[in-house]
Amino acid sequence: MPLKIKIITTGGTIDKVYYDAKSDYQIGDPQVKAILDRVGATIEYEITDIFHKDSLDITDLDRQSVVEEVLRTEVEYIILTHGTDTMVETAKLLQNQVTGKTIILVGSLTPARFRETDAEFNIGVAVGAVQSLPHGIYVAMNGVVFDPSKVRKNRAENRFEPLA
Repeated sequence: MPLKIKIITTGGTIDKVYYDAKSDYQIGDPQVKAILDRVGATIEYEITDIFHKDSLDITDLDRQSVVEEVLRTEVEYIILTHGTDTMVETAKLLQNQVTGKTIILVGSLTPARFRETDAEFNIGVAVGAVQSLPHGIYVAMNGVVFDPSKVRKNRAENRFEPLA
C-alpha cells in the first residue's frame, strides 16, 4: 500500500504571480497540485494551505503555526512548500520540535508559473525523498537533499549549498 503524503503550503516564490515589468508580485494559489497533475504523479496526497507569504515575511508566530499543523496531522510523511530565503530557519525549528515524521521542505528559485522553473524538479526530488528517507527533517533543493543544520542559501549563486 502506497504511503499517504501530506503537503503543507506556505507560499514563497514557487507560488508567486508577477503582474508587471517592475516585478510587482503577489503570492498566488499553491502550485503543487498543478505540478503533480502535470507530471502524472500517482502518489496519494492531501494538501493543507496554511498561508500565502514570501518567506522574508514569515514571523515566529507563523513558523509556530507550521509546527502546530505538523504535530496535529496523523500523516508521517510531509512535504512543506516554503520560500527559500528562510526555509532553513523553519526546518531548524521543526528539527527542535518534531519527531516521528519525515518532513521535506522544498521551494523554487523561480515561480512555478514560469516556463523555465526549477519547481517541478524540486517537487519531484521532494516526493522521492519523503518516500525513501528515515524520519527526520530535510531540505530538498537543486537536486540535493540536505540536513538543515548543514546547508545555506547562497544568494549570489542562487542555489543551496552545504556549509563549509
